Amino acid sequence: MTENDFIALVAGITGRVTGLALDASLGELLNKEFPPEGPVFKAIQAACAVGVAAGWMCQQEHGGIRYGRVAKPGPDLHGFSIDVVEMADVVGPHHRHPNGEIDMIMPLDGDPRFDGQGPGWLVYPPNSAHRPTVAGGRAHVLYLLPGGAIEFMRT
Repeated sequence: MTENDFIALVAGITGRVTGLALDASLGELLNKEFPPEGPVFKAIQAACAVGVAAGWMCQQEHGGIRYGRVAKPGPDLHGFSIDVVEMADVVGPHHRHPNGEIDMIMPLDGDPRFDGQGPGWLVYPPNSAHRPTVAGGRAHVLYLLPGGAIEFMRT
């Protein structure tokens, strides 16, 4: 699995959601069409494990969180960027999503909950903000950001 292979895999998701509102109904659609037990979700989950092990994903670490931008927004990803983090029982930095955020929650160890949600998809609408939190275990979380937009807040 190369970075380009990974981007092509995730492009199937961004192609499906392009033009749709980032809201709770999009989260429901993603959980229905790409469920955690389904082949697409499992393929992306496995690819994240390979990417981290190979060293081209989650290359940075701070405050107990491994993270990194895998791809900038562009036409191949329908204007979305891809970031992946690895978190275990930690609260991340407060940030805002000017254009919204789509999260894919992939458990690694234990029974991790990302902002209270288990395996699957969580969508934050435009202009939302949070302190991303994983409790109960360790997880990879893939973030799709329209236009790559994210603003970190001073706390």
